[in-house]
Amino acid sequence: MSSRSPDGSPRHGIEAVSAAVLAMSRHREMRDVLHTIVTSARELLDAEYAALGVPDDHGGFAQFVVDGVSDKEWKAIGPLPRQHGILAAMLHDPAPQRLADVRKDPRFGGWPKAHPEMSDFLGMPVVDGDETLGAIFLANKKCPKPQDGGCGFTEEDEALLRTLAAHAALALTNARLYERSRELTIAGERARIAHELHDAVAQKLFSLRLTAQAAAALVDRDPARAKGELKEVARLAAEAADELRDVVVELRPAELDEDGLVATLRTQTRVLARAHSARIGFRARGMRALPAAQEEAMLRVAQEALHNALRHSGASGVDVRLEGRGKGAVLRVCDDGQGFDPSAVRRAGRHLGLVSMRDRAAGAGGRLTVDSAPGKGTVIEMEVPGG
Repeated sequence: MSSRSPDGSPRHGIEAVSAAVLAMSRHREMRDVLHTIVTSARELLDAEYAALGVPDDHGGFAQFVVDGVSDKEWKAIGPLPRQHGILAAMLHDPAPQRLADVRKDPRFGGWPKAHPEMSDFLGMPVVDGDETLGAIFLANKKCPKPQDGGCGFTEEDEALLRTLAAHAALALTNARLYERSRELTIAGERARIAHELHDAVAQKLFSLRLTAQAAAALVDRDPARAKGELKEVARLAAEAADELRDVVVELRPAELDEDGLVATLRTQTRVLARAHSARIGFRARGMRALPAAQEEAMLRVAQEALHNALRHSGASGVDVRLEGRGKGAVLRVCDDGQGFDPSAVRRAGRHLGLVSMRDRAAGAGGRLTVDSAPGKGTVIEMEVPGG
């Protein structure tokens, strides 16, 4: 985020605050929100340094982000600060702190050797009702120092930071809710995978045990039949291993935030290609970043379609395609397997994950189509509108 206009000139007043608030609202990940807030505050108030601390329940900080300090300098400073001195005051007293020289304040307790020198200081709690979510700290106003020895930060700066802190409280609350939502989503995904594990792998392991017991009973009186049973044991064990590999792939966290949909899907198709004898191809073109909910839905639909193709269709080849379409995108998973009659599957109550895929597509504002027939393979296509 920058509080500068497109031509590089500084933004001022309402325009600058509006740009900062819009930048905060674009992010949902807590770390991104924190960095945007602290960068916005430093640029908006023309300070040399800025920081934002989110307290934990043990006298320290769950997160502490800085701006104006290089990665090398930050590493040299050492461990995160504890809640003491001015930092503690900001977390336990709703009043802002505007100081001419923080080093002369009686609450100042010093800082590590590698810490940059700071003088004039402005701190503002980030408050949601009666709860203090964190505090914003600014130091070293980039301006000539007042002749009377007062603080470089003005009353107008304090009012501006108070406004920014109010919007920051909303952004932090939304980020918390988003993280909680993601936790619930992950829990739901794990429950679904556990159910699949029970239905697929557990049944094969049960068959494996019975077959092994039969082989043991036949080994003395009918060695030839025992040999056949042992071959069946080997086959069932191989199938169970394939099922487990697929489950492991689905349990791995999808690094959508860091890598994006294209890179994540490419990685997963490569892993599956190593675990299965079927050829699995992947291609993407014209893709742009999509809203997080749409990217996650597309990833999950692709995983479900691959799951069906590799476990149920007997396919020798599966092709996965991602293509940008306007602001949105289209996912297409095509296999050369045995295919099925979608209407007959619905009547028989065997959905092959189709209901789940349609729900995911609809939940992301998209649509899903299924084209399949016995002996003709299957094509799953999902389109989302983008944002």
